[in-house]
Amino acid sequence: MSELALTDDPEVRQDNLLKNRKKHPLNLRMTFNEQELVAGCKRRDRTAQKQLYDVFGGKLFAICLRYTKNKIDAEDVLQEAFIKIYEHIGSFRSDSPVEYWMRSVVVNTALNHLRQQKHWKELGDLETYEAGLADGNVTLADFQHQQLLEIVQELPTGCRTIFNLYAIEGFQHNEIAEKLGISEGTSKSQYARARSLLQQKLNRENRLDNETIRKK
Repeated sequence: MSELALTDDPEVRQDNLLKNRKKHPLNLRMTFNEQELVAGCKRRDRTAQKQLYDVFGGKLFAICLRYTKNKIDAEDVLQEAFIKIYEHIGSFRSDSPVEYWMRSVVVNTALNHLRQQKHWKELGDLETYEAGLADGNVTLADFQHQQLLEIVQELPTGCRTIFNLYAIEGFQHNEIAEKLGISEGTSKSQYARARSLLQQKLNRENRLDNETIRKK
């Protein structure tokens, strides 16, 4: 079983998310309200902590759902992530939105959860998927948000994790390889496998839609 080469250094996590911020078109500076919330959380103010959860909890829970198989596991990951957020927010640098940093904490917590629950299996190179999949076949735009979430949850753990990291979080394959302790080729082939499975799912749903239209 591969060990996930993850870091618990909050500053490293923030740097990683900032490198990939082009994938997430957020404002590049915190708003005044965010600054107040962060300042309150750094003072360990319970009201500020609750407000931080109320503002960002829903978005971060959606990330947890993409990495886990069910809501119970997602709730566990979210709870653990917020404990880390409250503990380490003092190291957060306010030159970027706090959401970037919180996303990185959640992603790393989800990956650690997979390892601890022994859901992570050895990833082998699957070059046949790379050879048989055209790069432009399927895009995120082909799916509605809820549909994408449901389909991604159905993917095997390995390719689901890499699909999340590459297609949604914006990490490059060399970064994913270092993060997960795998080869870059394995990351690419597992991503190709995820795209292949998504393409098959999209094709099936299109056929069902066409059959429904013909019956009307």
